[in-house]
Amino acid sequence: MATILVVEDTPANRALATKLLRAAGHEVLSADTAATGIALAREAAPDLVLMDLGLPDMDGWHAINELRASPSTANLCVVAFTAHAMVGDRERALANGFDGYLSKPIDFATFADSVAGFLG
Repeated sequence: MATILVVEDTPANRALATKLLRAAGHEVLSADTAATGIALAREAAPDLVLMDLGLPDMDGWHAINELRASPSTANLCVVAFTAHAMVGDRERALANGFDGYLSKPIDFATFADSVAGFLG
């Protein structure tokens, strides 16, 4: 299956996403800050990055810019993974360099399939 990096600062969300993705057969890496997530993305070159937008050290908007600016991570598939679910948030994420958008809370029944949809 795929290697997926989950960048999420809320321990419960990170643990649930990890559990559901591993149950679907994926290898999961995780980070609780944008800086750690960026470093892991550069080191591991995952197939997919799920990036929270509201991280404590740097928001996901800045993190996507850093990933896109580096040749080693510019082409990674990065999906906004967020509780920002207002009208227009999905469009804003896509316009700012994200390859997709998943809103929280995590839906147990559909999460793994939704993530799989971003994996070529």
